[in-house]
Amino acid sequence: MLSAPNTSFQEACYKWQLIEADPDDNKFVDVAIAASVDYLVTNDQHFAVLRQLEFPRVPVVSLQEFLSSF
Repeated sequence: MLSAPNTSFQEACYKWQLIEADPDDNKFVDVAIAASVDYLVTNDQHFAVLRQLEFPRVPVVSLQEFLSSF
């Protein structure tokens, strides 16, 4: 996976701690912010809290929304 041309290695340099309901999910949010992703694809409802934040902006879409965008 690391050698695939459409992937890149990214480390989070700051821990935002935005998801309180499941703190283990925060590692994905932190990396998404550090990488300035276009969107974070997940069906995990713990990430719904991110839709209410103005900053930092982390666009969250479900797998269904992601697939329908193509």
